[in-house]
Amino acid sequence: MTRLFGTDGVRGLANDVLTAELALDLSVAAAHVLAEAGALTHADGSRPLAVVGRDTRISGQFLEAAVVAGLASAGVDVLLLGVLPTPGVAYLTDVLDADLGVMLSASHNPMPDNGIKFLARGGVKLDDAIERAIEARLREPWQRPTGAGVGRVSTHVGGHEQYVAHLASTLTAPLAGLTLVLDCAEGAASEVGPAALRAAGAEVVAIHASPDGLNINDGCGSTHLGPLRAAVLAHGADAGFALDGDADRCLAVDARGEDVDGDQILAVLALAMHEAGELAGDTVVATVMSNLGFTRALAEHGIAVTATQVGDRYVLEEMNAAGRVLGGEQSGHVVMRRHATTGDGLLTALHLAQRMAVTGSSLADLAGVMTRMPQVLVNVRGVDKARTDDAELQAAVAAEQDRLGDSGRILLRPSGTEPVVRVMVEATTDVEAQEVADRLAAVVRDRLTLA
Repeated sequence: MTRLFGTDGVRGLANDVLTAELALDLSVAAAHVLAEAGALTHADGSRPLAVVGRDTRISGQFLEAAVVAGLASAGVDVLLLGVLPTPGVAYLTDVLDADLGVMLSASHNPMPDNGIKFLARGGVKLDDAIERAIEARLREPWQRPTGAGVGRVSTHVGGHEQYVAHLASTLTAPLAGLTLVLDCAEGAASEVGPAALRAAGAEVVAIHASPDGLNINDGCGSTHLGPLRAAVLAHGADAGFALDGDADRCLAVDARGEDVDGDQILAVLALAMHEAGELAGDTVVATVMSNLGFTRALAEHGIAVTATQVGDRYVLEEMNAAGRVLGGEQSGHVVMRRHATTGDGLLTALHLAQRMAVTGSSLADLAGVMTRMPQVLVNVRGVDKARTDDAELQAAVAAEQDRLGDSGRILLRPSGTEPVVRVMVEATTDVEAQEVADRLAAVVRDRLTLA
């Protein structure tokens, strides 16, 4: 059986792969597994509590109903949070002392997809062992509670305001004098995103903040920076920030319209925390996708980098295990552990803007702390991503790495969220990186094409 859970929950085409039936069954299984692990057990015998949030996808409405039905039928009380970013759901899972959090979102994926993310008490993601246990318990026979034993369902009022107030409380300096553009990706932060930046004192131009259930991530947000570049230049803004559909990641654009990626953002924040003596162990946790220029720049300032496999859950696991306070991914997931249990795009934008305000430096100057090595990423679709250990493919990778030597590197990996094999190449020039990536992508297609 193909594993349902990827690097960030269960995702798939809504009402095809991810059906109402599956959403209901997953919720029941999650309740059973967590209850038996003691995570849903209350000494006073009261029912456990779950909070449920979603992004703006129209399919989130029926999936929310299915999740709620599953949880309540398993004897779990449910608070509906409505449309809210994933980190907002994580925050409220903790603050409301909920036993379980559920977020319905496919993040940066196209609108037809959707996903289910489960959060344990405290707003932390479930570990692999718990996810495997949930899959194993799907659709098993069970004793259903009846009468007063079933869960109650209600709506939590004021969640948006609580989350915005939390974000503002993490800052030590106002953003007064900064004009910022925020691309909300027609997603979960369309309301709370502009509110959070304005509460911090910035003048805000919000774009793609009118979701209709169908337009999430459509030519906007962190996967399509063109509109943000144009808006920053048109408004003469100091910087722009782009979120994804569930606002757990953030990319930026400086006043010149130049992109600032997750590595650069992480470097800026790392140096700020290092200078303040707040960077535990003088170490940042990143992933194998991080640019070599990132690692080299931090090393020059006495900051070490620990690399994990791709996925913010693995970054978080390493951070928690080693006691680190800052980590993230090139894609814009940045985890500031003192303020959040997961990647938070709005938190990232606020603290990056605060660094601009405190230093009086432009985002371009701050991001210039590192020089990105030319990096090319090719996504190869229509192949069997489970067979990347193919001997001939691995031999081709080794041969290309030998040619690059110490001046570059190659990373070939299956995506954890899409049916894709990713080929990443860094080299001394863009042309060389592209040529190597194209050659390896051709080998991937030749060796791993589906029958």
